[in-house]
Amino acid sequence: MINAWQRLRRNKMAVVCGTIFVLVALFCYLGPFVAAAFGLDPTTIHADLGPRPPSWSHWFGTDTLGRDMFVRVMIGGRIAILVAVVTTSIALVIGVTYGAIAAYAGGRIDNVMMRIVDTLYGLPTIVFIIVVMATFNTKSLTALFALIGAISWLTMARIVRGQVLSIRHREFVEAARALGVPPARILFRHIVPSALGPVIVYATLALPQVMLTEAFLSFLGLGVQAPLASWGTLVTEGSSQIVVYPWMLVYPGLVMAITVMSLNFLGDGLRDALDPHTRKV
Repeated sequence: MINAWQRLRRNKMAVVCGTIFVLVALFCYLGPFVAAAFGLDPTTIHADLGPRPPSWSHWFGTDTLGRDMFVRVMIGGRIAILVAVVTTSIALVIGVTYGAIAAYAGGRIDNVMMRIVDTLYGLPTIVFIIVVMATFNTKSLTALFALIGAISWLTMARIVRGQVLSIRHREFVEAARALGVPPARILFRHIVPSALGPVIVYATLALPQVMLTEAFLSFLGLGVQAPLASWGTLVTEGSSQIVVYPWMLVYPGLVMAITVMSLNFLGDGLRDALDPHTRKV
């Protein structure tokens, strides 16, 4: 792990992008408290102010209701990052558990479990979410978390299965079996921790993918609902006003693009650092 950290530090692009993501997260989570000290908040409507271009008093301008876009972008980032982290965590828990059990059990159980994964892969992700949310007539944030997380674990299950298959017959596993350690303890205390490298990489790469999924659902009106706002909803609102008030689309879209790109480059750096095939002998 120390060697992996050293390799990651040598990857300047990954370090810079990781720093950018941390700064964006601090901007989104701490910024609104600072803005509140100056009397700026994301919900107060100033009908007399209306949409104004960027200025010293409103750095990102205001929307059609006179709300400050700078603070709304911060709040939108909170929701977008929260959706990404929570749903990715759900996907990791399900995927790691499912893939590890399938690989360790092996034989017919493994075959049946992975055929279920193959079947679920055939379902179009976005269409599945739309159908479920329309069927239950819900647009709650909890349902959004659960649905995106419940369909994002399939790739993780395959990754973990492959790692466990390559680890389950190693010496330390056989030694644990010889000592009479229960299978569940062997799996989750010895095997799964040894497969965490690809899991960390996938989690980093899954975050921007989940953000884009949430943004697309918000564009369709199925994402975060008012009075809450995410980058997806802000981009949706701005896209309808781009000709007249372009700043309503440019700023949330730019911050979202920077965050997604930084996570992608950070994920690539982690993959290179943790991939044993890239290690120097």
